[in-house]
Amino acid sequence: MDAESGGAARRKRPWSAELLLAYQSLGVVYGDVATAPLYVFKSAFAGGDIEHSAGNEEIYGVLSLVFWTLTLIPLLKYVFLVLRADDHGEGGTFALYSLICRRVRAGLLPGGGGGGELAVQQREGATPAPRLSSVRAALERHRVLQRLLLLLALLGTCMVIGDGVLTPAVSVFSAVSGLELSLDNEQHEYILLPVTCAILVGLFTLQHYGTHRVGFIFAPIVCLWLLCISIIGVYNIIHWNPHVYRALSPYYMYKFIQKTQTGGWMSLGGILLCVTGSEAMFADLGHFSQSSIKIAFTSAVYPALILAYMGQAAYISRHHNFENINHIGFYVSVPEKIRWPVLVIAILAAIVGSQAVITGTFSIIKQCCSLNCFPRVKIVHTSSTVHGQIYIPEINWILMILCLAVTIGFRDTKHLTNAQGLAIITVMLVTTCLMSLVIFLCWNKNIVYSLGFLFFFGAIEVLYFSASLVKFREGAWVPITLSFIFMMVMCVWHYGTITLWYNKEVRF
Repeated sequence: MDAESGGAARRKRPWSAELLLAYQSLGVVYGDVATAPLYVFKSAFAGGDIEHSAGNEEIYGVLSLVFWTLTLIPLLKYVFLVLRADDHGEGGTFALYSLICRRVRAGLLPGGGGGGELAVQQREGATPAPRLSSVRAALERHRVLQRLLLLLALLGTCMVIGDGVLTPAVSVFSAVSGLELSLDNEQHEYILLPVTCAILVGLFTLQHYGTHRVGFIFAPIVCLWLLCISIIGVYNIIHWNPHVYRALSPYYMYKFIQKTQTGGWMSLGGILLCVTGSEAMFADLGHFSQSSIKIAFTSAVYPALILAYMGQAAYISRHHNFENINHIGFYVSVPEKIRWPVLVIAILAAIVGSQAVITGTFSIIKQCCSLNCFPRVKIVHTSSTVHGQIYIPEINWILMILCLAVTIGFRDTKHLTNAQGLAIITVMLVTTCLMSLVIFLCWNKNIVYSLGFLFFFGAIEVLYFSASLVKFREGAWVPITLSFIFMMVMCVWHYGTITLWYNKEVRF
């Protein structure tokens, strides 16, 4: 592991402490991705872009896409690669930006790093590898490239904040929407919105207790939820379609695209939601550790999700007479006798699912403040042992107000998921671009590895991004608007900070 990624490595913990952190991370980091089965299949079919036919090409194709997207992005990209690029234990887009600026004199922010690692190399008599010289020279010489690098980091940061507004609304709304299968339409319409808003208010009110306490409260709920969806998944596979595992083959993705064509491409905006919360693994890194996050995902979260999606697909593949296309999804695949208990667990898990992006937003804002790129806010450290566990009151209440506003404004999951999808994939694209620079400049790897990472993951994410952008008028405008507002705040604050700093330099 490189020096740049040594923040977490320097603080070696015993395995018992790592396992405890892994347990806590279930209640903070993984609630979001763990509750995605509530709405992924529903979002893929609800837009009317694809239909559930008797041949099952659509449902098998969606399952294949979900499986490979989960495997390639959260597991391969984030767990095995991106988590290694921490900045002294902190993660997120600004951590990658800070790493690059400390290795190359490309920092525009006072105190934000400007070739610190390079200076150490020079003092020790080491010379940078020749293959890095031209890239470093371009970034150090051209002010335009430095500004583009900063804007890219700011864009990713603003989209994370936008995701922090949208994810709680989507998770809780999707969980509570299970009531529509148990109540009359009139009762459902009057109960859904007030219950969702009340739960969201309670969630944001809990934040002042800190990640440590919230993790202990929420972790058992996520464990119960993962166990629940795993058991239901296995039951549906055995009872309805034991051969559904064949749909994991990439061949079914090809058949899906071949049959649905444009409709299948547009449905990718809903399928994309299976990786919601992946960026939170990296953004929440300061609250836990690399090892704990990896252990939790590979041993518990990933297997449970695969079983859950396979179980849903197995059930749907044997049922073709749904009263409403919106009923295609999680709750319809739950046996009726246990639907109410599962609904309660799902609502609790959805509350937890919102926690990941909220804590990630706190970490991102803290990094922005330390780099003089966001107005000063009160940062409360909620743990005496883990430095990265923080709470920011002002940001918490702003997120709550915005979250309630979009929930009341849209009143349905279709527009909310369209908005969330664009925010998620934009952050992932930014991370891919910055990570390719980290691989080349900070890890001193051959440019082939850097370009391979960029083109492989970039191609996948651009495909999903294009499908999400098409839904601009159907809700995707929300994260763009929110990001523009936060971007303006950050740019104005950055300009004022730079101006003040240069004036002081000239005066003294």
